[in-house]
Order: sequence, then C-alpha cells, then structure tokens
Amino acid sequence: MSVLLNPGLVDQVRLTGEFDAAACMNCGVCTAICPMGLGLLPRGLFHQVLMGREDALATHTETIFSCLLCRMCEECCPAGVHITENVRTLRRHVNRTRFGLKEA
Repeated sequence: MSVLLNPGLVDQVRLTGEFDAAACMNCGVCTAICPMGLGLLPRGLFHQVLMGREDALATHTETIFSCLLCRMCEECCPAGVHITENVRTLRRHVNRTRFGLKEA
C-alpha cells in the first residue's frame, strides 16, 4: 500500500489556527496522561500531520473530536506544546476540508 504525502499539509493546517506541533519531543507524557486513553493523541497525530499524511486526518477524525480538551497533557508537556490549541486547529481544518464547514 502506498501513501501519498502532502509536504504542505502543516501549512494548510496553520491556515486555520496556531499549530506548534514541531516543538513536540515525542516523549509520550501526553499520551500516558490522557484520561480518554486515546493512544494516538496528541504526539502520534501531530507527527503524522508534520509528515504530510492527510490520510491520517481522515482515518483519525473520530479521535480528533473525542479529545476532551482537558489540558492535562498540556500541563505535563515538558516542551510546552500548546496541545489543546493544536487539537482545536486540527478540528477546524477537518471541518473545513473534510466536511466543508466554514467558521462563523
């Protein structure tokens, strides 16, 4: 199975808001502390976006919208990544590109 990469995906995502996922150190603290047990979020998903994997956004749309935005992950992040804002940005991007919704 081949995967098409979009090197401009992170720039497209940034059109809908702040996205500082490149600061992520992939330490795993955010994933370990997530009360929802969403193993993919946030580090794995952010990594997929940085790699240009548009298919990951489509595959994991439910996970993106399942995040509680509780900020537990953000409070524990040693790199200071704005995880909740990144998730909100991904939600806006998915709403715009996948569902055709525009912000009010």
